[in-house]
Amino acid sequence: MRTGSPQRAGRAPHPGEPDAAGLRQAMGRFPTGVTLLTCGYGGETTAMTLNSLVSVSLDPLLVLVSVNREGRMRPLVSKAGTFAVNLLTDRQRELALAFARPDRPEGEAAVRRTAAVEGVTGNAVLPSALAGLECELHAEVEAGDHVLLIGRVVTIHLGDRGTPPLVFHRGSFTGLAAPADGDDPGPAHRPRQSGADRPLTEEP
Repeated sequence: MRTGSPQRAGRAPHPGEPDAAGLRQAMGRFPTGVTLLTCGYGGETTAMTLNSLVSVSLDPLLVLVSVNREGRMRPLVSKAGTFAVNLLTDRQRELALAFARPDRPEGEAAVRRTAAVEGVTGNAVLPSALAGLECELHAEVEAGDHVLLIGRVVTIHLGDRGTPPLVFHRGSFTGLAAPADGDDPGPAHRPRQSGADRPLTEEP
């Protein structure tokens, strides 16, 4: 004779209440690309590494990035009304690390460090990146301790399609093998040297 409550087949055990550490650990298992978000050019250049780029819509062309609500980037983008997102290659790991730090380069130092040029929106664009998206600010959405910046893409710059992208996974940088035809992703993954130890979307 059975006693106690019957256990439902196929139901996952309840691990307890979720918290920030658990969510960070879970999302760390989700590989993402790595980008450099920029606002301004020349002495006004501000840039930061992030991995929160999302394609939102094709009609109109909209993308989304997430930044810290109290960070230095949000008010700059709000005032400028524009920003650019540069998709980094696996050769730009050190660049990603440099702009993930609180003391990251700014102004002319940032331009020299990235070898950026001025885009049509007046923001820094990296010719060495896989791609660059110049955007006009479409909307800002408050989301907890972050703000979602939704941009309407007005210019697209495409770099060398045969260069593998920089990837962030489990708190480290990794990469993908270059596709054979230089365009479509292949099934093979080539491990790369680790580099970062914190979420790229964090900002002081």
